[in-house]
Amino acid sequence: MKTENTKKKKLVLAYSGGLDTSYCAMYLSKELGYEVHAVSVNTGGFSEDELEDIKKRALELGAHSYNAIDAVQSFYEKVVKYLIFGNVLRNNTYPLSVSAERIVQAMEISAYARKIGAHAIAHGSTGAGNDQVRFDMIFQIASPEIEIITPIRDQQLSREEEITYLRENGVDYSWEKAKYSINKGLWGTSVGGAETLTSGKGLPDEAFPSPLKKEKPEDVTLTFDRGELKAINGQAGDPVDNIRKLEAMASAYAIGRDIHVGDTIIGIKGRVGFEAAAPLIILKAHHLLEKHTLSKWQQFQKEQLGNFYGMLLHEGNYLDEVMRNIEAFLKDTQRHVSGEVFVTLHPYRFTLNGIRSDFDLMAAKFGSYGEMNRAWTAEDAKGFIKILSNPGKIANQINTTHD
Repeated sequence: MKTENTKKKKLVLAYSGGLDTSYCAMYLSKELGYEVHAVSVNTGGFSEDELEDIKKRALELGAHSYNAIDAVQSFYEKVVKYLIFGNVLRNNTYPLSVSAERIVQAMEISAYARKIGAHAIAHGSTGAGNDQVRFDMIFQIASPEIEIITPIRDQQLSREEEITYLRENGVDYSWEKAKYSINKGLWGTSVGGAETLTSGKGLPDEAFPSPLKKEKPEDVTLTFDRGELKAINGQAGDPVDNIRKLEAMASAYAIGRDIHVGDTIIGIKGRVGFEAAAPLIILKAHHLLEKHTLSKWQQFQKEQLGNFYGMLLHEGNYLDEVMRNIEAFLKDTQRHVSGEVFVTLHPYRFTLNGIRSDFDLMAAKFGSYGEMNRAWTAEDAKGFIKILSNPGKIANQINTTHD
């Protein structure tokens, strides 16, 4: 039944075209009387044809309008760039593919809702996952005056109940649940299935969207300029285009497959499979270049702050001002992270062969590690080592036991 007090009020729905958001589109317009403006935010996972299909479905379900926002470049500039600068891999495994996207999607939807003067924002998250936290936090911080509505979470709906409601209202799309759920974006693809709900099973080859197509090894040269990927095999390009180009090259080798085990924001453990060929190669190549061009203390501090940045991003804290502070630090560390990294692609793996950079600290003329020196004498070395050992000598004289 429609309620008069909400009739004709504008509502922006974060719309993906899946079952949950399709239920929301119909329920919010038909039962609550909202003027539903469905919005999809493309962070690299939708083709033009897919967006057309999503638009058609949204309008058929009762949406007043549909808008697709292209946020791929924004996603790179606001998030991906700093994940590269920070070499961010959650639990040393996962390149934050989906969680990073959700932040940008929420910000774009929030901005759109303010632009059209919406009374409410809705999303299709359940009460059991991370996305509800990310969306709600961004909306509450960026648009505190706008009401947040979450029908699936609030009504604790099952998949079967949503399908029944849609069928009773004349909507009988094929809601057959795929064996594996795939969420694709610029910075990787997540893969979920029955195996990831357990602790002991791996995902089979057919679960991953990119099958092995090439087996002959291929050499690739990645050129970084101040930490950003600016060329592949000498061909210059925009970083976003280069990420896509490298993904196409490397996914043919079925590179980048793994399963991430993590702590969710709401405090439970979770497993998710993923395929992220380009992100993993870029992060590892970038890290290798940094090992050659940054001091040991720069690398140490970057590792601490990079991990912290990734954790806060994962948990939806992107709008906290400390994130801008960390981004400023990470950007400043990239002043000398320029050069070429030589990579070889193999089936299911890649190797980092070396680097070439004008800022390579290994090329210093002081000496070669383990071989010879030109900047100090043997007596200098002995004196240095003697002084370096003083704290240990003092402690060892006082603390005579080591139990």
